Amino acid sequence: KHPNLFPPPQAKHTRRLWDMLANFITSIDDVLKDLRVKCEIVAKDNTLIVMVCNFGQSELLMNFVCSCRARGLDMSRILVFATDEETRDLAEGMGLTAFFDEKNFGAMPSEAARGYGDRRFVAMMLAKVLSVQMVSMLGYDFLFQDVDIVWYKNPLDYFFDEANQGFDVYFQDDGAHSTRYAPYSANSGFYFVRHNDKTQFFLTSILHSGDLVIKTDSHQQALIALLAEHASLYGLRVKVISRDMEEFPGGYNFHMKSGRYMKAFFKGEIDPYIFHMSWTHNKDNKLLFWRQMGEWFLHDNCIQKSVGSIDTPDLGASCCLAAPNITCYYRDKPSKIPCKDSPPIDAGKPSFW
Repeated sequence: KHPNLFPPPQAKHTRRLWDMLANFITSIDDVLKDLRVKCEIVAKDNTLIVMVCNFGQSELLMNFVCSCRARGLDMSRILVFATDEETRDLAEGMGLTAFFDEKNFGAMPSEAARGYGDRRFVAMMLAKVLSVQMVSMLGYDFLFQDVDIVWYKNPLDYFFDEANQGFDVYFQDDGAHSTRYAPYSANSGFYFVRHNDKTQFFLTSILHSGDLVIKTDSHQQALIALLAEHASLYGLRVKVISRDMEEFPGGYNFHMKSGRYMKAFFKGEIDPYIFHMSWTHNKDNKLLFWRQMGEWFLHDNCIQKSVGSIDTPDLGASCCLAAPNITCYYRDKPSKIPCKDSPPIDAGKPSFW
């Protein structure tokens, strides 16, 4: 058995959840009152886009904004749940609507996670659970997405299409079809939820299972376990968009040994909505991969800088590049230009090209 398949065996995980929930429950009415104002600003057709970010991940958020600006894509429906004041100020400076809930997020770490599953990573997973719970409590449909994503087209167009109306929840396929993520292999960093009693109860159940998130170091594992339960018991209609489809690629496609998807991508033979840089150990590697892929649109002078230290009246104009910064780092990873003279990230691996 996979070591993370066991339920939380220790009271300390549940106690940590209870402490978080006690604060959440006592503050929820006041928080929802403030959040409703923000949601009403961004929501259209009762739908909005939710992102969660701390200062340690802020350059990924800013790069997302800059890439959308370069492609002329509408970001007006986005609401950023900032877990610190620095990120709130950066998001607003980049033209987004942001919400900072000091009552629930004030103690969250502002630093980036060092790697998958560390303390900071898990704290941000819990922040994501709280954020979507609150949006759902206000009755909205929403798209949740991580900050390590770029758009080529507005993904809401896919979920608004008449052909895609038959399910309550849609998830990007994580690509890892392992026992740990069975049976759905849903990616918890990109999913769409239609508000109804079934989805509201599903999201509330994830909140109540926060001790499983803490124990397993994985929001995704807890979410998938509950997907199976709610589909079976309550008729929750679940759609995982297959990793073999072209529309929503991620880390599985980027790191695919054959390079088949990425070679077709660079040739312009496929037309995805997004790219999600998942399956990547930490933020530093994500930045290198984005640069090599030709998807880095943020000026170096704006990386890990607060609004005050950038000191400009127009953050977007000062920080966003008109064309991407393309740089080679690893010959064995996908690249927009040949990187044959660069070293491999994995010893002995041949060039992608």
